[in-house]
Amino acid sequence: MSSTNGDPAYSDEALARIHLVVEETVGGRIVSSQRQVRWRPAWFVAVEKEGATETIHLRGDRGGNVAIFPDLKREADIIEVLYDHGIPVPQVYAYVADPPCIVMESIKGTRDLSDLTDDEKRNVGREYMQAVAAMHALPLEPFVAIGMDRPEEAQAIALVGLEAYMPQYRRTKARPEPLLEFVIQWIRRNVPRHRDKASFIQFDSGQFLVEDGKMTKLYDFEFSMIGDPMVDLATMGMRNTIEPLGAPLPELVRYYEEASGQPVDHDAILFHVLQFSLLGTMQFTGTVASPEPADPHSVYLQFDLALRRSILLALSKLADVPLPDLPELPRRKGDHAALMAKLADTVGSITPSDELAGSQRAQALELVEWAERADAYGAEVVRQDIADVTQLLGEDFADWPSAEAALEHRVLEAGPDQDMALIQLIARIEGRRLRLFGPTSIGEAALNVRLPQTR
Repeated sequence: MSSTNGDPAYSDEALARIHLVVEETVGGRIVSSQRQVRWRPAWFVAVEKEGATETIHLRGDRGGNVAIFPDLKREADIIEVLYDHGIPVPQVYAYVADPPCIVMESIKGTRDLSDLTDDEKRNVGREYMQAVAAMHALPLEPFVAIGMDRPEEAQAIALVGLEAYMPQYRRTKARPEPLLEFVIQWIRRNVPRHRDKASFIQFDSGQFLVEDGKMTKLYDFEFSMIGDPMVDLATMGMRNTIEPLGAPLPELVRYYEEASGQPVDHDAILFHVLQFSLLGTMQFTGTVASPEPADPHSVYLQFDLALRRSILLALSKLADVPLPDLPELPRRKGDHAALMAKLADTVGSITPSDELAGSQRAQALELVEWAERADAYGAEVVRQDIADVTQLLGEDFADWPSAEAALEHRVLEAGPDQDMALIQLIARIEGRRLRLFGPTSIGEAALNVRLPQTR
């Protein structure tokens, strides 16, 4: 089957089937279709009806090996429940099973708040937090009726995300993960046990659009669950560091308290910053270690590096273990520097045929830059990492895979009395990785990661 959109699952023939559903459901005739340039298949289609044109959004399945809830219909059902209960979300017009696609209202507005006045930003922040509080107050029965799991006690409520992500992590894990295995055990031992009331949560929160100085609607409910409402404040705080939500986060928290009538739990928010960072890393580690065809690998590398930094910052604060101050790597040229330079030149000289191809060329150049750093500094980082693991475990290792496997084995056997030593060792390993790849366009986001300040 032919394809002109870069994703074999969404061939021209498959898109034609989706377009037929759009025209039958919405009425009218599709006059244009534009692929959204991002890491999942999505389109904006213009439908002409009775002399007017309406824009419809087609949300496809991201595919690959990173789906936690692989059935896209789950998200469509969630959005419909929210819409029926008055939460500002797009209307779902139809769901197409083959290939998976949600046919939905296209939300007006932008995510860029830079042109708003301070008063408009505060207003947007207040409107957003009112919507979040209303969402958290919804009855849970309609969500249970569409198949969502409902945790009933503090341990299950706190760890609903971990339990949801664990099967995908175990299935796709392609290498030892000492950091992730340590944090999985740590959060199981340190659940906030007083948090025993569950709500519907967006989980990957902070996603809304703005038009004319006002919030329009919320979007993206792919990872929604029933759990601790503080999860949404934690994840929106993390998003706020790279994608501002309007008012400063402490002010947003006050708006939430006003709208919900409940004080927020700042310690629980930090716990969920740690857990959400862990889960995001768990989600992508398999495809980062063993990329799937057509994966947006540079995007996943960016997520992985930034989330690991967030894990370390949150864990350091919660466990009261300071992170090591590592020296800069010694400057040197890579052994294959000339080849890397030529590869960058060759990829950079390619003329893309459209916006999507331009995005793919940009990702390729980012990967070349990443490989240049690995060529120049990777061997020295591995040498230092092996030396650290050797010192802790008291045995020699021929290579990094064997040292990393031995460290993971120690993590899985260790008790809480070894937390400090393991945190400091793992922080040195992950810190060197940040030194290695932070000075790249992919790694820039990780260098700017900060813990969200909620008060």
